[in-house]
Amino acid sequence: MLRVERLKVHTLPPLSFEVAEGECLGIEGPSGSGKSRLLRAIADLDPAPGHVRLDGASMAETPAPAWRRMVRYCAAEPAWWTDTAREGLPSNGVDAVRRDRLMSSLGLGAELLDRPLGLLSTGERQRLALVRALAGEPKVLLLDEPTGALDPASGGLVEETIRFQMLSGRIVLLVSHDVRQLARLAHRRLQLGPVAGDGGRVEPLRPAP
Repeated sequence: MLRVERLKVHTLPPLSFEVAEGECLGIEGPSGSGKSRLLRAIADLDPAPGHVRLDGASMAETPAPAWRRMVRYCAAEPAWWTDTAREGLPSNGVDAVRRDRLMSSLGLGAELLDRPLGLLSTGERQRLALVRALAGEPKVLLLDEPTGALDPASGGLVEETIRFQMLSGRIVLLVSHDVRQLARLAHRRLQLGPVAGDGGRVEPLRPAP
């Protein structure tokens, strides 16, 4: 269980909500409402007053590297600090067979791991960043517009991967401007912005068939 208690991010009022294993919480709101900042705060990338707990463990009492292995943030425009994706993947405890299976499920050939990142498309880099996030088998995925740079076919592969991760018990927080995508994937949604009231509004959301 991921539990957020009175987390104060950007200009938003304090936010409190819970997300269970295997559940996807969709996060909606206009540009600039604080969606990405909320994910970054939960990932312990940006400081924010409040409390975040995962299965009873407090973010404040967990070393940042250990927390970020359990709670992985995928940015809408992922950054790379290496020449190739292979160099940027976690080096310890990564199952190569599982990694290659992830690559294949996302429509990525193994040769892309060693191709200079500067020669790859934005969509290829975005999907490789999802492989990077999943390689260490985190408990929580924080996804910021994970299909924003993808064509419909590649976007569909990403959605199938997200569904599989939920079936495996992972917690997913999904920021998306695509209301149809949220209807397909999210069990509930958190609405940010002017209508959020005194702490955000979490509502049930029936996934589309």
